[in-house]
Amino acid sequence: MRVTSVGGGPGGLYSALLLKKADPSHEVTVYERNAPDDTFGFGVVFSAATLRELEDADDVSFHRLWRAAARWDPVEVRYGGSRIRAGGNRFAAISRHRLLRILQERAAELGVDVRFRTEVDDLDRLLDADLVLGADGINSRVRARFEDTFRPRLTREGSKFIWLGTTQRFDAFTFIFEETEAGTFQAHIYPFSEDVSTFIVECTEQTWRKAGLDAVDPASLSPGQSDQHSIAQLSELFRDHLDGHGLVANNSKWLDWTTVRNQRWSHGNVVLLGDAAHTAHFSIGSGTKLALEDAIALTDALARNDVTTSAGLSAALADYESARKPSVEGIQRAAAESLDWFARYRRYWGFDPPQFTYSLLTRSSRVDYENLRRRDPDLVHHLDRWFTRRALDRPAPGPAVPSPPAFTPLQVGPRRLANRVALLVQAPGAGDGGAPTATLLGELQDLADAGASLLVVDAVAVSADGRSNPEDPGLYDDEHVPAWSSALAAVHERASGTLVAARLLHAGPRGATAPRHRGTDLPLPPSQRWPLYAASPGRYTVASPPASALDRTGMDRVREAYVAATRRAVAAGFDALEVHAGHGYLLGSFLSPLTNRRDDDHGGPLANRLRFPLEVLHAVREAWPDDRLLSVCFSASDLRRGGLPEDEALEIARRFRDAGADLLHVVAGQTTPTGRAEFTTGFNTPWSDLVRNEAGGPVLTSGNLPTLADVNHVLMSGAADLCVLGLPFVATPKWLADDTRSE
Repeated sequence: MRVTSVGGGPGGLYSALLLKKADPSHEVTVYERNAPDDTFGFGVVFSAATLRELEDADDVSFHRLWRAAARWDPVEVRYGGSRIRAGGNRFAAISRHRLLRILQERAAELGVDVRFRTEVDDLDRLLDADLVLGADGINSRVRARFEDTFRPRLTREGSKFIWLGTTQRFDAFTFIFEETEAGTFQAHIYPFSEDVSTFIVECTEQTWRKAGLDAVDPASLSPGQSDQHSIAQLSELFRDHLDGHGLVANNSKWLDWTTVRNQRWSHGNVVLLGDAAHTAHFSIGSGTKLALEDAIALTDALARNDVTTSAGLSAALADYESARKPSVEGIQRAAAESLDWFARYRRYWGFDPPQFTYSLLTRSSRVDYENLRRRDPDLVHHLDRWFTRRALDRPAPGPAVPSPPAFTPLQVGPRRLANRVALLVQAPGAGDGGAPTATLLGELQDLADAGASLLVVDAVAVSADGRSNPEDPGLYDDEHVPAWSSALAAVHERASGTLVAARLLHAGPRGATAPRHRGTDLPLPPSQRWPLYAASPGRYTVASPPASALDRTGMDRVREAYVAATRRAVAAGFDALEVHAGHGYLLGSFLSPLTNRRDDDHGGPLANRLRFPLEVLHAVREAWPDDRLLSVCFSASDLRRGGLPEDEALEIARRFRDAGADLLHVVAGQTTPTGRAEFTTGFNTPWSDLVRNEAGGPVLTSGNLPTLADVNHVLMSGAADLCVLGLPFVATPKWLADDTRSE
């Protein structure tokens, strides 16, 4: 088979030598426009998993790489005058120049024809080869030639960055954060030889301009020329970390990160690999690592198929893409999460160093509390100790055996919670004519034994026409109070440290539906429905009955229904209330621009849309005792284009807090039936994080947090102060209490 590689970087060279090694009869030619000694960039990082793959693929080049590589284990975070290390990582790095020499020499030994200083101006003349590799980088001509098939998508995202080096040898993968009058800067640093480390500096475009780093236009610099003005300024900025060493340039200029994705990776006998096919942000992955892994996957796919026919070659290239693409997309997702963290980390500027470090280390979903504890138990012990000491408001050194975050106390308004775990109380057939059923009350009492600090009884209707379905429990009749009172007295006797909250609800446009166990938002038969109301007329789903716009008389009636339900909650003995103003229910329908289309003083600007929900909250606060906890649940995002923007979500949080809410339960979506979150672990935490760290806490989050490890992760990262654990629960109600004692 005749193979042509357009591009002689690491991906092209490694593919060429692996294919030649697999079958010496292959005629393999590599076209590279640069000279063999030309190289831009500094070091290349490999994880332990990638190193194992390289050893299996070609042990000769691997051992040469291994002998030349710098190796280290820890990650170090320098922030707020503190240096914290995390072990258990296992990295290796090598200079890009040395790696290229190793691959060039190995390719020559195997008989690969590498043609340096050769520009491929006419791609068509190479297409008569049996296989053409598009390994020509992020600005790939091969990809451009067949873009109608590959359908590339190049997205500029992230901050400004510049790739530098330093003769100061760092002994860990190091992140440095520095604050200046212009803004914050971060450096990503790793050693790759005995005397040189890669040193990447990143900042927002606003900071870049304010610091005067835009004085030299990157486009004005010729190939190989570096921005010496910026380098001098950055050397001074990071002087305390360089120990007298300087920053080293190599074609160093400010760049914008571009993420490359392609819908397809092959066209006929042409296949893409490396940066031509995909990129992943440098904060989580190495483009060179991905390119070498592509080469291994391509070689394996070709070996698994009969490539002597065009059909066989097509099958092999499809095999390569189907085997490799999911892995690359997973890395790109992790890289996107990392890139997003670096775009928003100024939100965490003010975190204590332990929590900031944890947030950084777990910025992608590949690392969480339990994963980090397995990697470095001493670090997590240190983090737990810091968290416990802060929760107990004690000076150093704190407890010798700290609790994990979930089992530390929390002050919320007038009440001190024994731990940071809440449970949602739901049951089929929870209400009968609004009265709580024995099934619901039995579930409430059973969950009291679990040891959570807060039980939230879901969907307690404030009026008969405020129910979501006929089986909702309620507090809209004085006859409902005795049953609640009896059950709450039993809970308080069995679990004196557990608070019980009623989540007060008027379903609004989501009312008159069948019980939830039959499905979500399924309308009742017409004869069983009741009138529905919303901020504006319309249907929640296309099948829902139409809701009428709530007029002033209706607003007064709803407000008084909330007040009456609040007074009954006091009489029943509830310890806490939660006013539900999210998920497309009545109060939530006023907040969102998607569902509030009014042209009166309750529609339009946010101040108007907030008017009625705040009116209700003020009335509830007035009727609710000061020594009992009051929470508000609201959707901080509609998960729909044109929905609630972040700045308005933050303003809503602040206004609810000013109106007397002790706790904010932050959720997202369900404002409309199409605006629903993906059911991933902790799917509401991005918005609880936003509200807590930009509008202030305490904040409760919920949404698929099935284990205590998930709760510990959310709390330690600072995304919330309290978590609803669930679902599913295990069968034994006392399991959480047992777990608490075991800690």
